[in-house]
Amino acid sequence: MTILAALLLLAGSLFSAVAALGILRFPDIYTRLHAASKAGPLGAGLILLGAATASGDWTIVLRCALGLLFLIATSPVSAHLLARAALKSGTPLDARTSPNEYQS
Repeated sequence: MTILAALLLLAGSLFSAVAALGILRFPDIYTRLHAASKAGPLGAGLILLGAATASGDWTIVLRCALGLLFLIATSPVSAHLLARAALKSGTPLDARTSPNEYQS
């Protein structure tokens, strides 16, 4: 169990680090949201699974599972709302990003 928990924690940490690097390196809000909404919840979810695996206590496993379900439910919705708010407020795309085909 401890090896599995360590592997889950390590994988979650790596995905979280990749998400943080994507937020720092991507040029505009839309591409940053992609990094934050994909790799971030995956990393946090793997860390929660690792903590649940390492604990062995069913109440902690239940809390981690509920936290994982909350991440899965709220991450796409929040990323969509943030991108929509940025689009409606007129936040420009970076020159390196492909043009927005939905805006007229």
